[in-house]
Formats: sequence, C-alpha cells, structure tokens
Amino acid sequence: MANGLEIDSAYLDYATPRQREILEAVIEYGGAGAAARMLGIDRTFPPKVYRDVKKKAARAGYAPDHDFTRPVPDGFVAKGVSTYYNREGKPTGQWVKASIDQERQAEIMRATVEAMCLEIKPVPPVAAPAAALEQLLTLYTFTDYHVGMLAWAKEGGADWDVGIAESTGVAAMQALVGQSPASERAIVNIQGDFMHYDGMAAVTPTHGHPLDGDSRFGKMVDVSIRIIRQLVGLALQKHNAVTLLICEGNHDIASSLWLRKLFGALYENEPRIAVHDSELPYYAIQHGQTMLGFHHGHLRKNDQLPELFAAQFRSMWGQCPKVYIHTGHRHHKEDKEHSGARVIQHPTLAARDAYAARGGWYAERAITAVTYHAKYGEAGTVTVTPEMLAL
Repeated sequence: MANGLEIDSAYLDYATPRQREILEAVIEYGGAGAAARMLGIDRTFPPKVYRDVKKKAARAGYAPDHDFTRPVPDGFVAKGVSTYYNREGKPTGQWVKASIDQERQAEIMRATVEAMCLEIKPVPPVAAPAAALEQLLTLYTFTDYHVGMLAWAKEGGADWDVGIAESTGVAAMQALVGQSPASERAIVNIQGDFMHYDGMAAVTPTHGHPLDGDSRFGKMVDVSIRIIRQLVGLALQKHNAVTLLICEGNHDIASSLWLRKLFGALYENEPRIAVHDSELPYYAIQHGQTMLGFHHGHLRKNDQLPELFAAQFRSMWGQCPKVYIHTGHRHHKEDKEHSGARVIQHPTLAARDAYAARGGWYAERAITAVTYHAKYGEAGTVTVTPEMLAL
C-alpha cells in the first residue's frame, strides 16, 4: 500500500470512533498521505494513530506480528502470553493469562449504570417534618461498613455477614436519629468501603488481595441498596433536607460510583434529597460558616488533608472559620486539631475480619451523629455502640 502503511482491519475493533475514522480513510484512499489530505490532518498522524491502536490491541492479547491471536474479553487486560511452536517454528498452541483492567471495568460499569438509571422510576416525595432547627445540620457517618464481609466471633470477637450488617445498620440509625436534635439539614455520610469488595471475586480491587466474603456479589448489591434507602428514609422523617454522600473507598472504588448514580436517579423527584455527585474522592459541603470535608483516607494521610482541602476548596475554606474534615479507613477513632481544621477519623461499626484479627488490630466499634451549628461549628455528638442495640 502507498506510504508504507498497511492496515489490518482486525485492529479497527480496538479503535476509538475517531481513530477508526482515520484508519478506514487510509484503507479507502490507499494510504496515509491521501487519507490525511481528505481528512485535513497532518500526514504523520495516521501512522501514529495506527501505532496507538496496535498497542491497545496488544494489551488485550491481539498482536499477530508476535503470534498473539487470542484476545481477552472486554474489561480485561492480557497479563502474559505463552506460545508453543513446533520444529518448523510454527505456533501450535497458546496460553493467555488475563487480569482485570480496572479502568476499563470502571468505564463499563459507568456506562451500564447510566443506562440503568434511564429505566429507574424515581420515588415520590415524602412529607417533611412539622418543625426543624434552621441553624443546625446533623452528620450521620457510616464508614468502613464492609457489607459482604464474613467475620467469625471465635476469631475476631464478633460475627458479621450481610444479614448482621443490615440489621445493625438500621438499628444504629434509628438510635442516632432518635437521640439527635431535629436539625433543618442532615447528611447521610457513607464514608467509603461500604461494600467489602468490588466485583464478582472477593478480592481488593487494586491489588487483588483475597478477602473473607459472605454470599454472592448480587446479594451484596441488594443489601447495600436496601440499607442506604433505609438510612435515608429514617433521616427524612426528622430533617427537612437530606444530603446523601457516598465516598469512594479502597474496597469499593467502582461500586461507590454506581451507587451514587443509582441513588441520584432514584431520588431525582424528591426535592428534600440531594445526592452529592463528585468524580474526585475529596468532598466538601458548606453549612453557613462551617465547612465539612470528607475523604475516606486511602489516598492521603490525615495530616495532609487540611492543606489539600484549603487548596482544593479555596473559596469555601475562605468563607468558613470552622472547618471539620472527616475520614475513615483505619477503623479507629482519632480527633486532632491542625492549622485551620480539625480532622476527625471515625471508628467503624463493623466487626473485625480474619485479616484484622490475626494482624492484631483492635479498636472499639462505634458510630456517631455529629450536629453542627451554621456559625459556631460542632454543637453536639451522639455515639452508639453495638452493645447498646441489643440485637
């Protein structure tokens, strides 16, 4: 072919729409130069596009120049290829090792959730409570809840599975709502790692470490959605305006995303509910002159957060003399003042799994509801422990 660029049409399956347009032009017009003239682009661009597409295909296991001819499914990446040759040097067999492509899996899940949300019938509005204290906001924090984790009392001190997670979470929220003031606003803060793992395999999403999982992923999804709906429903009974915040955790990177999208669609007709939707794992909500920041804690250490939030949310930071940044991740309580902000690390209500128990990590299980005044900051805290629930 002219210009020395011969296109293998099989590569078109790995091209973006724009890349495919360019490569098809090369095929149709007989070379890179002619295609470039017809498309109004530089003649060096088609060869570069073809190289990029071939690299992408190779990551998926397709590189016929190297006898890689067994591509892996969409959402996976080829981890290694072993090809067997006969005495004549011809390939006679091939073994392809694949692993999950986290970025592509997230893309697939995002597209799936957006399509599903088009079919979700939003729930009807719920009548507001009769009276509320206008200057107050109550923050209900569920961090490191690990729905889908399996824990054994003989090993970690308490049992945990999807059923226990649901009954414990709802009972804890009932107790917190009952003891908290009737503030005008509330935040239901799902502070990351609400789900124990992020897909069909019970492993951590980034490193593939095995986890103690209870039940099937589909059941985890059902229970997680049901718990969050009940938490929001209980908050609506007492507070006029409820914000649902679902933070990214290191165990549920993709699941936190589709949960946000799902509940955004579910509550789109409910004027008293706002689902906080952010693509960054750092979140901030302003309540008068009080700023509330949130990060699971898996990407930045606690002492790094004040500087980061001051830069990331510069305008809000400047308007708020009171700044509180909430984290989780480490499963135990810590409350420390830094320059310009307090960083509150929340404990978890979940039991210890085998990894934590055998590693010797121990912390008191608890959950809190913190009420903030629009001008004066923290105004009161309610704490609930599993022993108080008498389940």
